[in-house]
Formats: sequence, structure tokens, C-alpha cells
Amino acid sequence: MTPEISIPRPGRLLPALLILFAASGCAALIYEIVWLQLLQLVIGSNAMSLAVLLGTWMGGMCIGSLLLPRMIPTTQNPLRIYALLELLTGLCGILVLFGLPLLQNVYVAGVSSGLPNAALRSICCAVALLPPTILMGATLPLIARWVESTPSAAAWWGYFYGSNIAGGVLGCFLAGFYLLRVYDMSIASYIAAAINFLIALASFAILGAVGDESTTPATSQVSEAPSDLPRPWDVYFAIGISGLTALGAEVVWTRLLSLMLGPTTYTFSIILGVFLAGLGIGSAAGSRLAQKRGNPRLLLIGCQIMLGIAMAWAGILLADWLPYWEGNLNSTAGPWVGFLHDIWRSILPIMPPALLWGASFPLALACAAENGSSADSGRIVGEIYGANTIGAIVGAVMFSLVLIPALSLHGSEQMLIVINLVGAVVLVGFSFRKLSPKLLTGFVAALILALILPATPWKLIGFGRRLPTTSGDWRLLYTTDGMNSSIAYSSYAGDTTYFHVTGKVEASTEPQDMSLQRMLGHLPAILHTNPKSILIVGCGAGVTAGSFVVHPEVEHITICEIEPRIPPATAKYFADANHNVMKDPRTRIVFDDARHFVLTADQKFDIITSDPIHPWVKGMASLYTTEYFDLCKKHLNPGGIVTQWVPLYESSFETVQSEIATFFEAFPNGTIWGNLNTDGTGYDVVLMGQIEKLPIDVDALQAKLAQPKYEAVRNSLANVGFPSVLNLLSTYAANSSDLRQWMRTAQINHDRNLRLQYLAGLGLNQNLGPEIFQQIISGRRFPNEIFSGSPESMQPIQQMIGRQFQ
Repeated sequence: MTPEISIPRPGRLLPALLILFAASGCAALIYEIVWLQLLQLVIGSNAMSLAVLLGTWMGGMCIGSLLLPRMIPTTQNPLRIYALLELLTGLCGILVLFGLPLLQNVYVAGVSSGLPNAALRSICCAVALLPPTILMGATLPLIARWVESTPSAAAWWGYFYGSNIAGGVLGCFLAGFYLLRVYDMSIASYIAAAINFLIALASFAILGAVGDESTTPATSQVSEAPSDLPRPWDVYFAIGISGLTALGAEVVWTRLLSLMLGPTTYTFSIILGVFLAGLGIGSAAGSRLAQKRGNPRLLLIGCQIMLGIAMAWAGILLADWLPYWEGNLNSTAGPWVGFLHDIWRSILPIMPPALLWGASFPLALACAAENGSSADSGRIVGEIYGANTIGAIVGAVMFSLVLIPALSLHGSEQMLIVINLVGAVVLVGFSFRKLSPKLLTGFVAALILALILPATPWKLIGFGRRLPTTSGDWRLLYTTDGMNSSIAYSSYAGDTTYFHVTGKVEASTEPQDMSLQRMLGHLPAILHTNPKSILIVGCGAGVTAGSFVVHPEVEHITICEIEPRIPPATAKYFADANHNVMKDPRTRIVFDDARHFVLTADQKFDIITSDPIHPWVKGMASLYTTEYFDLCKKHLNPGGIVTQWVPLYESSFETVQSEIATFFEAFPNGTIWGNLNTDGTGYDVVLMGQIEKLPIDVDALQAKLAQPKYEAVRNSLANVGFPSVLNLLSTYAANSSDLRQWMRTAQINHDRNLRLQYLAGLGLNQNLGPEIFQQIISGRRFPNEIFSGSPESMQPIQQMIGRQFQ
């Protein structure tokens, strides 16, 4: 038996260790945001891909927390091992950055469909994420070896956990609001790696200053954890349930809050930051409770019951109050004032349950320490952390892929409360014969609140942050919560149909929407000499895809849509407007992230038309990068054409400049075609690009459209305000040479910076469409190098273009 030795606790080193561990959390969150964003460019960003990414990330943390404490003897100095782990993590951070292009090549070469493709995605994630996340997961159990394994030691463990989360809050806001907005993902990764290296140097410096003996942990007297100590399986189950409901709630509440605040990259950073802040504060509070030597099991039971009530509180706020809070839609106040409103609206529902989830962790540690006062502290902390992380993996995957589509967001909120109460029941079953009156009352109250929880209002899905200002004769036709997004279909005054997604109207049968959607299809189809194969990015109302149905040359129409529930509903509610494209035998629907589909597709197209969601929606900027447009060029047949929608409303000058300049970077011969609002002001534009110059013979086009076989094309155009091909061509607005000076200061949107999503997120409350359009056409001249024809054709087109945009 090893003799006990008197070794002082590392009290004087505790502040330094807490700072180091906070810095470690900061670096970890920077990595998480950057790596998940980079890997989405490779394996896609649909719900399945995100589940694989998150599962791999948290799985690595779990493996590290369980495995490395068993591999590293307690006689090893944990500060030295911790320094080495941070050093290796920083190296991994740099390797991931430079290894992703190679990983992408391997993935594209081996991509398939179905289960093999899911397996390949998992392998790619494992190669990129498991090494660094295993290292990260081992740090908390290692640092916990500074304190002997007693119930009072759980306070120290909880403080380490809380400081790590506090650093994560800093990393979340630093990456989301500064590093990625001002710089790019490479710079953010270098800074995170630098933090890891500084932590390693600081750890080695402490070792050199005070010596190995002074930094030997209290648990060094334990060479092996006794194998006969009972495992607190009820505590493992309860903390696993806590992790499950925490990540499940984060998935559900992120969906709901993003509707209210606008699903920008800043909104996701705010939600994650508030959630982490609650966990950190709650962990500190739970550590104090554990330090008072109360009954930790009883406290943990009470915490789980209170969580049920807190989650019900969040559900009530998210359904009955916060959607109707006007917040800040005033563009003159600036985006940063709006962010303060968003933070406050996130704190109200998220903070109370997050505090309780945070407190649950140190309380579970205290319960586990009661069972093994002489065991290895690292192993105890690792097992609790591992159980919590396993639950988190199950929660994130189960709610995003299964429960939200099956039960809706409202039903998922109810399920969260019930599942959490199950964890409390298991603890009670192992510890007490019956609940105390206070706990029983709380249990019953939480269960009743779960049953009567108000449903999500459909107008929140339809109008999002603009719900408080929405009024009139709106009638819901259909709504559902899918894996990737929540959608709704509605009608106004009985004669206009609307398609809603991500909290905004995305398409409708209003005149300005119909003309834009038809322009995206008819312009390239008419100008192309023989358009046979078409790719449409984004289904929406199907009007753009339906524009190709009436062209007799078209043989194949491929629609790429990320949300499987949209095409069937669109087929029902927009059949007349989209020429019943969903039931056309030439139509093939692919359910995938558009970027991923274009990256991995082996076929080429004559026309690729892209009508995605607004670029301020997180993730959509990847469909506006130079790399994406280069991918489109590689998938064009000779003479192929690309069209891209660019909204002018809810945008800033900088946003539109970036979109247009990035497109022209890939398509120097590109042109802009304008779509006006019903009052004649600028609304949105169509960018059209091709590899070769595209001369437009007006006489030839008129003769082509005059043929009987194009009667359906003529009718389709006439129905949206284009009675002749000359009217359609008169929407010409500018080309790249006209805008060279205007685009001089534009920021180009690349994969590695996704600059557009940060610019667009700052301008979503601005309404500058008319002013932006006037700037676009201010330097325009009539393009004689593009248009040609007889005087009888050229004179009218010149006059019409001049009148159209006066």
C-alpha cells in the first residue's frame, strides 16, 4: 500500500490555472466555429451533415475525457501533460486548416449516395476533428487531478469547468463579431493556435518557476483507481439526460430565436454566447453549493425538477411574448443597437435553464466523489464529463433529425421537459422512497406546464422579426417544421399566395416576385441557343423552375432543394404559377445542400440558375463566393449561362457591392438585369454570367419567339408584365465595365472569409433598394457591344431601356 504523503493543495496556483483553462476554452470555441464552417463547405450544411459534424466534435471530447485519464498515470505531473496537450491542439489547428483542401479532394473523389455517403462524411469529419477534440476533451480530467477526490473537491472541479466555459463565451463573441467579420478563418485559426501555444509556454514556465514537486497534484498518492468502487450509475444517467436536454433545447431554441431575431451569423453567435454564459455562471453557483457540503444528490434532483419549470418558462416566452416584442427594426439606430436588443431577448428564455444545466455538472461531480473518495480525480471527472457529452450527442442528433420533424418545434419543447423529469425520477428511485412535498409539487407543476405549453404561432415562421408589424387578412394554408427549416404557406385577401421560410416571405404571386422568378428562368433560356439541361438551386415557389417547362428544347430539369418538405407543398399551393413543374416528367428533385451538390455532381448543365435564401441567412453566403461560381463554371456545357438572384431590399450598399463584384470576378462578361417594384423603384436584380461573351441579336430573338412552338413562352412572359421579348430585354441595367468604379472598394466574398454573411447581417434592417439601384444604373451606357440588330429593332430597345430606369 502506497504511504500517504503530505502535499499542499495548489491554492496559490489556482488563479493561474483558472486563467489558463479559460484561455483554453476561448481557443476551443474559435476552433469550433471555424472548423464547423470550413467542413460544411466540404460535406454540406444540411441537417444530416451538421449532425455528423456536431456528433464527431462532441464524440472526440467524450473519448478524450474517458480515455486519456486511463492512459496517463496519476504519477505524471498533470500540468506538464496539460502543456503538451495544448501544444498538440495548436498544431492540429494549423494542420486542419492546410489539410482541408486535400480532404475535399478525397471526399469528392469517393462521394456516392445513401449510407456510403453518410459513412464518407463521418470519416472526413473524424479525420479532421477527432485528433484535436480528443486532446481538448482530456484537459478537464487532467486539470482536475490537482484536487483530491472528495465531495468538497467538486467545487474546485466545477470552477475549472466554469472558467473553461467563460473562456468559451469570449471565444464565441471574439470569433463571431470580430475575427471572422474583420479577417478570415485562417487568421482566426492562427490566433486560436497562438493561444494554445501561449498556454503551453505559460504552463512550462510555471513548472520551471516552482518545480515539479510543488506542482505535484494531491491525487499522485493514487497510482490506480480502485476497481471495486461502486459506480454512481444513476448520477451518470441523470447528467447524461441533462446533456441531452441541454443540446436538444439549444437546437430547438436556436430555430425559434433565429426566426425572431433574423437567422444571421451574429444571431447564432449571440444565442451560443448567452447559452455558454448561463452554463458558466450556473457552474460557479453549483460549485458553491457543493462546497457547502449539502446533500448533493438532493440538490441535483431539485435542479432537474427546476429545469422542467425553467424550460416551460422559456417555451411560454418564445410563443406568447417575445415574438410580439418589436425589438429594433429601425435601421437608423444601427446594427449594434439591434444586437443589444437581440442579446436581451436571448437572455430572457435561455439564461434560467442554462444556469441550472451549468449547476448540474458540479453537483453531479460531488455525487460521484461521494462514491470514490480515494479514486483518481481525473477518472471521476472524465466519467461525469463523458456521460454528459454522450447525452449531448444524443440530444443534438435526436432533436435535429428526428423529433423536430416528427413532433414539430412545439412538441419537441414538451418532450424536453418530460425527458428531463425522467432523469429526476431515476435519481429519486435510487435515493429516496418518495419525493418531499416541495419537490413533488415542482415535479407536478413542470409536468402540467409541459402539457399546456403554448404552440409556436405560424406567423412567427411566416414573418419572423416583422411579426409585430404584420396585420391584415392573412390566412394560413399549411405549415410544418422540417429537419432543415420551418416553412409556411399563406394567402392574403384570398388572391395572393405566399411562401415563407426562415421567418420571411421568400416567394409569392405578387407582381414583383413573379416577374423576378420568371426572369431568372426565361432570360437564360431565351438567350441560350439550345438549352437542354437545367439546374435550379432552391425550389421556393417553383416559379423559376416552372419557367423552363414551357421551353420546347428543355429535356432535363434538376431542382436542388435542401428541405424535403418544400417541393410537395409547393406542388400543391403554387401549381398554376409554376406550370406544375413538380409533376413534369422532365423534372428531377435532389434533396441536398446546393453547394455540396454542385461540388460533387458529375453532370454538366446548359443553364444553372440560383435563387437561394437571402444572403444574411447564416450559411447562404457560401452560394455567393468566387469558389462557388467557379464550381458552377466547371459544370457548364459550352455556351452555358449562370443566373443569380441579388436582393436589393433588406440590404446595404456594401452588401450588394460585394455580391456583384464577386460575381463579376468569376464572370467578367456578366450583365445585370433589373426587376422593379410595383411603384417603379429598384427591388432586386438578376446577375447573368457566361464564360464567353454573349452577343444578343434582337432580330433573331424576335423571330425565334414568334414561332408557334414558343406560344407558351410568350404567354408565360405576358402573364408577368413582358408582352414581348423587347420588354424582357429592356430590363438590362448594366455590365461589369459600367460598374468598375462603383465596385472599386467592394469586398470579394471567398470561402475562407465568407465576408458577405457578415456584411449582409449588418444590413438586414435597411431598406435602401431604390437608392442602391439608382447607383447601379447611374453610370450605365447603352451596350452596343452586346445588343445588335436592325434599326427597326434597336431603336425601340434603346428607348425602352432608357425609359425603364429613369
